[in-house]
Amino acid sequence: MKFFLKEVSQSRREILAEAIGTFTLVFAGTGAVMVNSISNGAVTHLGISIVFGAVVAALIYSIGHLSGAHFNPAVTLAFYTSGFFPKRRVLPYIFAQSVGAIAASALLLISLGRVGNLGATLPLNDNWWQSLVLEFVLTFILMFVIFGSGLDRRAPIGFAGLAIGLTVGVEAAFMGPITGASMNPVRSLGPALVGGIWQHHWLYWLGPILGAQLAVIVYRQLSHNFQDIHSHWRNGT
Repeated sequence: MKFFLKEVSQSRREILAEAIGTFTLVFAGTGAVMVNSISNGAVTHLGISIVFGAVVAALIYSIGHLSGAHFNPAVTLAFYTSGFFPKRRVLPYIFAQSVGAIAASALLLISLGRVGNLGATLPLNDNWWQSLVLEFVLTFILMFVIFGSGLDRRAPIGFAGLAIGLTVGVEAAFMGPITGASMNPVRSLGPALVGGIWQHHWLYWLGPILGAQLAVIVYRQLSHNFQDIHSHWRNGT
């Protein structure tokens, strides 16, 4: 605990940025789900997907230089296991992401009421196995795009936010009706905790984390053991 508090104190700028970014992501994304319910479908499923993708892109461009713009424990853990993120910051980042997500869901509950399951992610027809596999695949694709567009020095400069945001939006558009297209454990945690909706919640941690780890393994092979990654990422900064 003492080590954890010391790291939080030393990295408070980055941790605050992660909390604010994750709050914004969950507030906008799950808020769109709730408003769609309130307005009898005025936002539409495609609109919800666009909100998720657009807010991710905006946050990457606005906060990426402050914290790396993870906003997702699966991403943080993947950066750590690939050697681009220091171990000492893993738990503080995940804590900040969790706090941000929970705060967003709490504010949405106060503001909009208990509608649309607070944007909770639930498997279609209670089919947890199907959603587990799909969340695994969706997060693998997302993490692969993050490596390829945001870290690989061979990629065009300045397009990472757009590529990652588009990936989130597209995946939410075509798989959202089946799994909720979480790809992010804390995006699912916020509504689950505040709304008390825990059905099959574990799969929204296991699937994304394992999918992101597979992306680490695959991209390691494609980048000559990450030798093609930008040097500042190699130092875990």
